[in-house]
Amino acid sequence: MTLFSSTRERRLWAWTLLVVAAIYSTLGLASTLAGLLRDSGVLTPQFVLAMLLIGAAVVTRGLTWRPGGLEIAVALGVAAVYGLVFVRMALETERSHLIEYGVVALLIYEALTERASQGRRVPLPAALAFLAAVAIGAADEGIQWFVPIRVFDPLDILFNALAAFMAVAGSVALAWARRRTWRSRRGSSNP
Repeated sequence: MTLFSSTRERRLWAWTLLVVAAIYSTLGLASTLAGLLRDSGVLTPQFVLAMLLIGAAVVTRGLTWRPGGLEIAVALGVAAVYGLVFVRMALETERSHLIEYGVVALLIYEALTERASQGRRVPLPAALAFLAAVAIGAADEGIQWFVPIRVFDPLDILFNALAAFMAVAGSVALAWARRRTWRSRRGSSNP
């Protein structure tokens, strides 16, 4: 038996590893880089641009399968929650957790659901993805305890967990809405 159930699963795990490596590689540089970007007045526009690009990717991906009304409603609800959390977070560094650990959680969740779809046993992929992303975020913070220019902050672990929860919950909700739409379309085409 091979380690991965499919090429897609292997690719998703590779992307997960790449994103985690990128996050961890910034441990020594992140505060310096954030300070430079903040001082130059570029940090907030870059974050907004990143969020818009992610939104555009989600919308264009959604257009490939003609979403139904329920899918659109759920997607708007997820977008509203992200928007509210984004506005409520005061610091750009807090906002970055939404992207970093949201992406990590989604990649893990997609890899686990791909594995399950290939017949491998994966109990509660959403819960496993959430817990794995939280563990990766907690390790990130734990490492900062030993890095002199960084500060261990338990609140960041909560931000990481919030980002992972929002990403996985949003993905689960969208998948549920997509299945309901697909079933209703399939049911209406069968007399």
